[in-house]
Amino acid sequence: MNKLIFEKHVPDSNPFSLPAAQVPEDDIRETIPEKFLRKDAAALPEIAEVEAVRHFTELSTRAYGVDSGFYPLGSCTMKYNPKINEWAARLPGFAGIHPYQPENTVQGALQLYYEMQDMLSEITGMDAFSLQPAAGAHGEMAGVMIIKAYHLHRGDYKRSKMMVPDSAHGTNPATANVVGYDVIEVKSNDRGLVDLDDLRAKMNDEVAGLMLTNPNTLGLFEEEIKEIAAIVHDGGGLLYYDGANLNGVIGVARPGDMGFDVIHVNLHKTFGTPHGGGGPGSGPVGVKSLLLDFLPIPVAVKKGEKYSFDYNRPLSIGKLKNFYGNFGVIVKAYAYIKTLGAAGLREACEHAVLNANYLRHQLRDNYNIPMDRLCKHEFIANSRKQAENHVSTMDIAKRLIDYGYHPPTVYFPLIVSEAIMIEPTETESKERLDTFIQVMQDIAREAIENPDLVINAPQNAAIKRLDEVTAARKPVLKWEAR
Repeated sequence: MNKLIFEKHVPDSNPFSLPAAQVPEDDIRETIPEKFLRKDAAALPEIAEVEAVRHFTELSTRAYGVDSGFYPLGSCTMKYNPKINEWAARLPGFAGIHPYQPENTVQGALQLYYEMQDMLSEITGMDAFSLQPAAGAHGEMAGVMIIKAYHLHRGDYKRSKMMVPDSAHGTNPATANVVGYDVIEVKSNDRGLVDLDDLRAKMNDEVAGLMLTNPNTLGLFEEEIKEIAAIVHDGGGLLYYDGANLNGVIGVARPGDMGFDVIHVNLHKTFGTPHGGGGPGSGPVGVKSLLLDFLPIPVAVKKGEKYSFDYNRPLSIGKLKNFYGNFGVIVKAYAYIKTLGAAGLREACEHAVLNANYLRHQLRDNYNIPMDRLCKHEFIANSRKQAENHVSTMDIAKRLIDYGYHPPTVYFPLIVSEAIMIEPTETESKERLDTFIQVMQDIAREAIENPDLVINAPQNAAIKRLDEVTAARKPVLKWEAR
């Protein structure tokens, strides 16, 4: 049943022919150089239509997503995506318009765009937003470019360094480097938070700012965020907010009130739009008033009752993407925010925090919890207890596949050995969480009673363990006949 479709080839099983052409034939071989012409017929499989349909339908069932089951991927907020948002994005007035249409013919779309900018500003405590960035990392780059433009505009050319905590998402140092900054790592203290002494020691007139996630990747709120902001600002730097973990504070606390100057948010995480597998995403960037002039162009503006795009921003970092961002994703997030409202967004946050702490409490007897105290939307466990039987975090993750669960994020953040990063989100029921808890407890028991079963997992998956190093360095990207 799991054969590749090329291996299901049965000669003469599908005597298929195309209807006669309705246009004159043209032999394109006369216009193509000889070296590009095929010498032999393509080795295509012959297979009955029903078998081809069954083959691809069966393959589709192997793709795991939030509609398939629990997806506790830490730091990614893989929440359920309400289908009404998909309906809204498919409305003809949104899905059928063209970016080159005159503005007076797309006033509804421009109104949504303008209102989305305003809603994100209110939710995050920023003064203005651009919806142009196409993904989280793209919005992150826009934010760091804005910081750089701000310093250069002031003639502060010495600031060539960017501080990043050792617990940061990998995109943070990568983004700072791409924008042209040298990265300075700031240590975490024994509570998993930014070490203020290390931050003070490294803040100087060569530092452009600090990139920070709050809650951080350990799922912990930076309790001294006001002091952190003061240290950075007193040193002439700016504070950047990585919005990947906004789900843990949305509706309860605002980054702008914490002291952040620039922020990106992930519409495809916090605001209930699908993501994974490379897209689609959307990473709007927001700023405080001192950075307003540097936002990417264009931004939506309203004059009287008319909406339009404003390109007249001489200090802007410029255009980051063709047209105006991933509009369909923006529509979905708009529908999500309008559906929940302010009270609903807060409740979503509270349930995300409740679910994470429930899992943390229930798993503490079976797994080591390095920072076993109140967390926000996610928490870190590890396999220290299972290590006595030579069972690793990777083994536990692979065994979860046998039970029909997508594994959590593993081996991140790097400051925790053998990390298992679990984020249940707010959309999972207690019944679903209890089932996951039971499975994790069963695996912990197996690690003691039958460790080889876990070490050699997955037992039931279509594909067993890969040589991940070879797969990354020498990927096989096409089928070849044996």
